[in-house]
Amino acid sequence: MKRILFLFLLAAAFVMNGCGAGDQAGEDGQSPSEEQQTEENTGDSAGTVDTAAAEEEYKKSCQSCHGADLSGNIGPDLREIGSKYSQEEILEIIEKGKGGMPPGQATGKDAELISAWLAEKK
Repeated sequence: MKRILFLFLLAAAFVMNGCGAGDQAGEDGQSPSEEQQTEENTGDSAGTVDTAAAEEEYKKSCQSCHGADLSGNIGPDLREIGSKYSQEEILEIIEKGKGGMPPGQATGKDAELISAWLAEKK
């Protein structure tokens, strides 16, 4: 019984560690300024999503639980999440968590970017 409990706790710790937001420091070890992050993460004036930036943030914050191809791993399949939830609802889930997903896996502009990108998945 102790062995099962230990394995469960070890697995839970592994999952929680893998779902972390990751280090945002650049190559020089300095964290990018908020202005730099905003410039990198914004789409064009038509309101489109910067797909490359969104995919990069997804890799840091979400991929370990939702899979590299969005098909799900520990977390649910996100390939058609935009047909189920609006961007605002997806943002709320990212910020506040839902079910087994802890809150704050991505925050601020990163969470907004990921939610806009995922909302396009229909």
